Amino acid sequence: MGNKDTLSSLYPFLDKNKSVTPDLLQSLNKKVADSIRAKQVFFQNNADKLIDAAQIIAKSYQQGGHLFAMGNGGSSCDAAHITTEFMHPVTTGRKALAATNLTADIATLTAVSNDVGKEHVFLRQLVCLARKNDVLIGFSTSGNSKNLIQAFVQAKEMGLSTIGFSGQTGGEMAKCTSIDLCLTVETDSIHRVQESHLTSYHILWDLVHSFL
Repeated sequence: MGNKDTLSSLYPFLDKNKSVTPDLLQSLNKKVADSIRAKQVFFQNNADKLIDAAQIIAKSYQQGGHLFAMGNGGSSCDAAHITTEFMHPVTTGRKALAATNLTADIATLTAVSNDVGKEHVFLRQLVCLARKNDVLIGFSTSGNSKNLIQAFVQAKEMGLSTIGFSGQTGGEMAKCTSIDLCLTVETDSIHRVQESHLTSYHILWDLVHSFL
C-alpha cells in the first residue's frame, strides 16, 4: 500500500473524490452545539460574577496593582493568553496593563518542583512578586489543582484579590474560602470547559477596559 492509499484509509474525509460521511457531519455539528450550549449555560449562571471580576481587576489597576495568572497543562495556555491580552491589547486605544504569567518561567517552575514540590510552584513566585491589592487568576478544568489552591491561600494571606475559573462541579476551588469569585463551567468535557474559559476572559478583558 502506497503513502497515498495509507493516508486515504486513515483519513477518508481528506479524499476529494469522496463525500463527507453523514456520521462525520453529525459528530461535528453535535460538538458545535455542545460548545454553544455550555457557553450559554455558563454565562447565564456567571454573568454577575464576571462583571464583579472585571470591577475587581479594574480597581486593582486603578490602585497601581498587577495581574497574575496560573494554570496547569492546557490551562497554563489560558494563563499565558489572558496575560498577553492585558499586556498587548489588540484593540486600538486600549491601554497596555501589567500582567504576569506564572507558568512562563521554566527554570523557576522546575527548580521549585524539584526542590520543594510542584504544589509550591506558583506560591513561591507570588511571595517574591506579588503585593497587596494585586489580583491572582487561576484556571483549572477540574478545580482540584493543589498548586492553585495553595497559591490562592497564600495570595489571600498577602492581601490579593483572587478569581478562579473551574469546570465540572468546581472541585476544591468552589469550596476554597481563599477564592473571592469562582466561575464554574458545569460540564464534564474538558474541551467545552476550556472553550468557555477562553470566551469568558476575552469578555473580562473588554469589561475591565470599559470600567477603566
